[in-house]
Amino acid sequence: MIVEAGHFALILAVVFALIQGTLPLIGAHRNNATWMALSVPTAVAQFILVAISFAALTYAYVTSDFSVYNVAANSHSAKPMIYKISGVWANHEGSMLLWVMILALFGSAVAVFGRNLPPTLKARVLGVQALISVGFYLFILFTSNPFERLLPAPIDGRGLNPLLQDPGLAMHPPFLYLGYVGFSIAFSFAIAALIEGRVDAAWARWVRPWTLVAWVSLTLGIALGSWWAYYELGWGGWWFWDPVENASFMPWLAGTALLHSSVVVEKRNALKGWTIFLAIVTFSLSLLGAFLVRSGVLTSVHAFASDPARGVFILGLLVVVIGGSFTLFAIRGPALKSGSLFRPISREGALLLNNLLMTTGAAAVLLGTLYPLFLDAVGGGKVSVGPPFFNAVFIPLMTPMIAAMAIGSLLAWKRGDLAQAMGRLWTALAAAGAVVLLVWWIVADGPVLAALGMGLAAWLFVGTVAELTVRIRLFRVPVGESLRRLSRIPRATWGMTVAHAGMAVVVAGMVGAGNWKVESIQVMTPGETVTVAGYDYTFRGATEVQGPNYTATRGTFDISREGRRVTTLYPENRNYPVEKRPSTEAAILTTFWADLYVVIGDPDKNTATGGYVTRIYHNPMIAWIWAGILIMVSGGLVSLSDRRHRVGAPTRHRAAPIGAAPAGVRE
Repeated sequence: MIVEAGHFALILAVVFALIQGTLPLIGAHRNNATWMALSVPTAVAQFILVAISFAALTYAYVTSDFSVYNVAANSHSAKPMIYKISGVWANHEGSMLLWVMILALFGSAVAVFGRNLPPTLKARVLGVQALISVGFYLFILFTSNPFERLLPAPIDGRGLNPLLQDPGLAMHPPFLYLGYVGFSIAFSFAIAALIEGRVDAAWARWVRPWTLVAWVSLTLGIALGSWWAYYELGWGGWWFWDPVENASFMPWLAGTALLHSSVVVEKRNALKGWTIFLAIVTFSLSLLGAFLVRSGVLTSVHAFASDPARGVFILGLLVVVIGGSFTLFAIRGPALKSGSLFRPISREGALLLNNLLMTTGAAAVLLGTLYPLFLDAVGGGKVSVGPPFFNAVFIPLMTPMIAAMAIGSLLAWKRGDLAQAMGRLWTALAAAGAVVLLVWWIVADGPVLAALGMGLAAWLFVGTVAELTVRIRLFRVPVGESLRRLSRIPRATWGMTVAHAGMAVVVAGMVGAGNWKVESIQVMTPGETVTVAGYDYTFRGATEVQGPNYTATRGTFDISREGRRVTTLYPENRNYPVEKRPSTEAAILTTFWADLYVVIGDPDKNTATGGYVTRIYHNPMIAWIWAGILIMVSGGLVSLSDRRHRVGAPTRHRAAPIGAAPAGVRE
């Protein structure tokens, strides 16, 4: 009965979404306050109904109701509870239900917290958001119903892919979807602005917090996925330019550009049309990612769907949403003229350069991802586009962008002085040079570009700190005055500083992990020792252990360095009898400078003394990547806490009557 209630709630949500997507839009066109006001209760009701539907599916998983086909296909009574819950979204139908619930969540958040929005803009934003929801509701109900019954019900389920039974991946899809779907609000604001024909500083102030929420969530979601792949798949890497990885990375690049572009609209009333364009592109790339992963075009642990009907439906939705939005932009976009001009050497120019390089990078990733699919579709054969292409194209685009990040924030608005900005960055230049020489001295036989990459990271980090010292006029005014200036720096500025510093740490981690990684693959027998990057790994043997829903071969490796014991690691090679699939569980020791990474494979049939295939990796500075991403996310959260993002742009009261108190500025 609970399952049927969830199904009915989902159908009822479609009804409320249709009301929200029609009457408020008509009301905004006719200036009918009553019809516009309907957008708020319908948005809240829609979220409540979808939440009920999602809770009903979760209940079916928790209670192992195998009469529900989705539960029988993706769960098992012996599965730990955390994976029963995460199994709700670890499949196609459940993940799409999570998608629409987050869509409704963002819509209801705008309805509840957007009290300062103009009624017409609010009605149009919520109306567009509801129309997007309708498309996905129909997709779920007609092609991907998670409440479909299975009669007679099996005694037990088929279980979940072992690779998905992991805490990191349990949290990866929710954060990823918060990012994907979060950009729908920026898209809805953009379409509403095109309909109204007005984009100003107030619009940019309203759209920025929602873009920040989406950006922070997507950043964290990508990091969780990368972290999971690093320790769960046993290959010792953190990024492979897999099409599914690219599907999440492309909207992140465009969303980052959108975040910076909206600052120019807010501060200088410029780049209006470009910002609207980026909002459409960012959400379009999110939808494209959904199509690639959910249509069955890609074969991956993430690609849950394989029904062509689903792919055709999503493709149709893509055509309607993306085609319709770009058509509207082509018609109304030219009317969005910038309110101010600026010179190329200015803060606006630096942010525009950031935008161009980011979007060009996203376009390069898009080309490399779609070209093999397109070539295969037209009968051109199968080709593989992998890391060599992406590294060769993407890294040269990002290098000047990172170099410019330290300079841009020191330039003045409208007209900047490049020589003056560079003069303030002498400490950053000195630090970069010192780091390059130090790295070259320590790793004399390493790649030259690696040393330059470390210097680039130092340039950005010290340059970010230098920009902060310029703001507080450190050593130019008394210490008390500098501290007072420091306390008055807006949180949004603090967030930018922290995020840029985090990016510097990420760059350093990527350079270290990408250039100085050491790997060793061999067959080891008990008592045998292998030396990797100065560490001695002694294999003590393997034992069979029993997990909650798996059996595993657990290896024991004693690690020492120069005769001193460091630690003991216990990697596992697991087998899940229900799913009949193996899974590796790497053992990792994380230090400040490197990860010691050990994987045990299958027994070697040619060895009669208990030999096992083992893989040992020494991954320098890879923890810096995760730490840097967390710093970037922290910067986004600090920026999001700025009160100006919660109250919107200031507007002036109308002139007060003679004799009345003077009108102030209200937010």
